[in-house]
Amino acid sequence: MQFRSINPFDNQILEVYEGSTTEQVNDKIEKAHQAYLQWKNTSFEERSALMQSAAAELLKNKKIYSESITMEMGKPIKEAIAEIEKCATVCSFYAEKAKDFLKDTPLDTPHGNGYIHYNPLGVVLAVMPWNFPFWQVFRFAAPALMAGNACVLKHASSVPKCALDIETVFRNAGFPQHIFNTLLIGSADVKGVIEHESVTAVTLTGSENAGKSVASTAGGVLKKCVLELGGSDPFIVLKDADIKTSAKIAVKARMLNAGQSCIAAKRFILEKEIAEDFTKQFAEELEKLIHGNPMLFDTDFGTLARPDLAEEILDQVNESLRQGAEIVYGKLPKKNDSAYFPPMILGNLQPGMPAYDEEIFGPVASFFVVENADEAVKIANESRFGLGGSLWTEDENKAKSLASQIESGAVYINQMMFSDPSAPFGGIKKSGYGRELSYLGIREFTNQKTIWVK
Repeated sequence: MQFRSINPFDNQILEVYEGSTTEQVNDKIEKAHQAYLQWKNTSFEERSALMQSAAAELLKNKKIYSESITMEMGKPIKEAIAEIEKCATVCSFYAEKAKDFLKDTPLDTPHGNGYIHYNPLGVVLAVMPWNFPFWQVFRFAAPALMAGNACVLKHASSVPKCALDIETVFRNAGFPQHIFNTLLIGSADVKGVIEHESVTAVTLTGSENAGKSVASTAGGVLKKCVLELGGSDPFIVLKDADIKTSAKIAVKARMLNAGQSCIAAKRFILEKEIAEDFTKQFAEELEKLIHGNPMLFDTDFGTLARPDLAEEILDQVNESLRQGAEIVYGKLPKKNDSAYFPPMILGNLQPGMPAYDEEIFGPVASFFVVENADEAVKIANESRFGLGGSLWTEDENKAKSLASQIESGAVYINQMMFSDPSAPFGGIKKSGYGRELSYLGIREFTNQKTIWVK
């Protein structure tokens, strides 16, 4: 099997990579297991020094690594650089915090002394997506390695260079050979890797269907898994919100990475008193965005990652329009082989429409007008997804009360939803289960062992 690295902006083939054979896959997993047997006995101080070295490597060569991101999946270069810098941040965060996060936790036990001790699990498989090809991997790998695990990566087939670059980061940082291995394999080969006797757990960031497949396989062999799946995050704006600020941030929340983000704001739920003003200002902010070559620093958005992704969004929009939705802003692109899709606002949405029920993974904003805050929460909770959300109001007490009612893994008040090393990240409902980042994320792939001394 071959993997093609293709620039979505001009559809040029950058490089072709030979896939890993079954023998190579098994060899890499076994070597990762042997590396783990040594690595798990290293001190936090040793691991921390290497993880800080990884952070330094990312920053030193951020131009090289960011260009790999932009060339392979079309992200504007300024966003790609920010992604690399964020990866360095998560490396430093866990280098500094892991020892404290994994120190023994005392238990209030009768008749003795009890505590929780944290041991690594072993070789953890990561199945990662193309949309944040470095960040998605590092937010898993930094805590997993600091906890004493080894990692094998099955990256998205469209970003093979990014996958190999990440392996290079850890090698150049001085990590033990094979403690992080990249497998160039297709989706059909994931099942066999999960079932491999030396693989102890799996984490996946991807689609709902991919999550079901991985969870089914992992469950069949009783292995731990963490799933971060799709999202259709609500962005609720109440009548007392700062409309100018919220509209400006709303466009950023929808258009970051051309809207190709699980935690992008996708459903904009507006109280009717401010709906017209917000929509006008949202559209004005969209007009300011510069479309062009993603390798240029003034470009705000270029293309989607692949032509088939643009076609999928076009199908979702057309079906919504057929059922009665309206284009509030923007116009339909031509159906061709281009990965380009223009920013768009859809209104008059009803249940049963793709723009109401589904995740649209691109620059299409679904707008809803509601009578009051209670109706806003109701609309927010009608989604089968529950990853994140954003709520805008000047009444902090009201905001906290409403946030507690929203069915999601996180709600950010008066700011856009984003991931940060210090905050737990993950969803509920069809958005998956388990948590990444913070102290919760590093403990996911440990044996949380109870020790009781009488």
